This record gives sequence, structure tokens and C-alpha cells, in this order.
Amino acid sequence: MANNLLKGKKGIIFGALDEKSIAWKTALKCYEEGAQLVLTNAPVALRMGEINKLAEQCGNSPVIGADVTNMDDLKNLFEKSLENFGGKIDFVLHSIGMSLNVRKGKHYTEMNYEWNQKTLDISAMSLHKVLRTAWDLDALNEWGSVIALTYIAAQRVFPDYNEMADAKALLESVTRMFGYYYGQKKKVRVNTISQSPTRTTAGSGVKGFDSFIDYAEKMSPLGNASAEDCANYCVLMFSDYTRMVTMQNLFHDGGFSFTGVSEKLINPQTP
Repeated sequence: MANNLLKGKKGIIFGALDEKSIAWKTALKCYEEGAQLVLTNAPVALRMGEINKLAEQCGNSPVIGADVTNMDDLKNLFEKSLENFGGKIDFVLHSIGMSLNVRKGKHYTEMNYEWNQKTLDISAMSLHKVLRTAWDLDALNEWGSVIALTYIAAQRVFPDYNEMADAKALLESVTRMFGYYYGQKKKVRVNTISQSPTRTTAGSGVKGFDSFIDYAEKMSPLGNASAEDCANYCVLMFSDYTRMVTMQNLFHDGGFSFTGVSEKLINPQTP
């Protein structure tokens, strides 16, 4: 049931690849809650054509391609979004991550450093570039909200998560640092949401992902948070109910992050 939490607000959603993605579900939820949207992804992702289906479901929202590592592309995206909305932007979702070393099967101890630089640029420094572009164009309204999606591998070792763990740690650092300056300047808040392992197209590419999800499900008192749950949390963070929350890494994982061990892991027969 919609509550008009985002009525009158305008936002940009990065990274809606297909119906499995958190960004896709977040866009639908934001639209349901009254928001106007601009959808964006890398040009190569746009060629898949899936995002056009989402645009139709979100009131024929504009789709604007942007390489998040390219400042000219980001400038074009924000300028066109400002023109489309006829005013400033209230929220941004950064749902972007890509690891070349994982894709190409390189072990963490043998990573290709050129690929690693691309991974860090796409998965972490892209947030800095998005925020920098918005900062330079004064594109965000006061009390605006920016959310980036992360994972607990930034704090703990999950061997098969590989270099993405480093990327998420950098992403969270950018959130704190830029969040400090943006809060001072425009009361804009910047946070990360650390989500449970989720069956998205990107997430499923991690080695041993099924075991990953099963382990987290058994460890979490509430079970794993779904993509739909995460979309609801994003809506709350974009709303005016969280105006004083910034520079935080917000765990959205059914209690996984603060559970040392669970009865279901010690005794698999536990109901």
C-alpha cells in the first residue's frame, strides 16, 4: 500500500538492469510512492532494452545513458535531469558494481591491477564522481538524500567476494567523506545500505553464491532481506522521515551483521 512518502520528489536511479535488480524494484517503489524519476545505466546495459520496460511502468520516465566513470556523461545526465524535472533533484540511488577480476576468474592474490583500477573506478569512485557532478551543478535540493548499495564484505572477509570487498570499503569511505562536506554545504545526506546477499543478476556472478545465501539465511535471526525489502528501505531513506541520518553504513540484513553464530548453524535440525 502506497503512502505518498515521496510525493513531489524527484530522483535519479542508477543501475536498474533487469527485474531482479534492487535498483529496478526501488524505482517501482519510488514511483508508487509519488516520485518522478530519471533512469540511467551504462550504454552497454541500455542496449539490452530491459530498462525501457521499467520506464513504461514508471510513468514513461526518461532513460538517459551515462558511463559513471565519465564526467562529461554525468554532467549531461544531471543537466538533462534538471531540465526534465524543471528543478533540482531530491534523491539519488547508486546501485553500481562490477569486478573485472571476478568476471575473468582472477584470484585475489593474483589480481590484474589494471582491471582492479577499473573495478574501483566503476564500483566506488563513481559515487564520488556522481556527488562531485551534483555538487558542481548545485543539482540537489537541501535535505536531499543519496544512497549507495554496499555489502558487509567491506568489514569482514568473504574470500570469493574478491576485490569487490575493497571496492565496497572505498565506497563506504567516499560516503562518509563526501557526506560530511555535502551536509555542511546543503544539508544533503549521504548513506550506504549494506544489504543481505540478494539474487540479482550481478550478485549471482559471485563464486559460491548459493552457499553464500544459504549461510546468511541461517545466520540471520530474521532471515535474508529481499530486494523488495531493500527497495522499501531506500524509499524511507529518500523520505523526509530520515532527514538527520547521514554518513552512515546502514545494515539491512535481518540481523546477520551482529550475530556471532546461530542455532541453525550449530544444529541444522533447529526449526
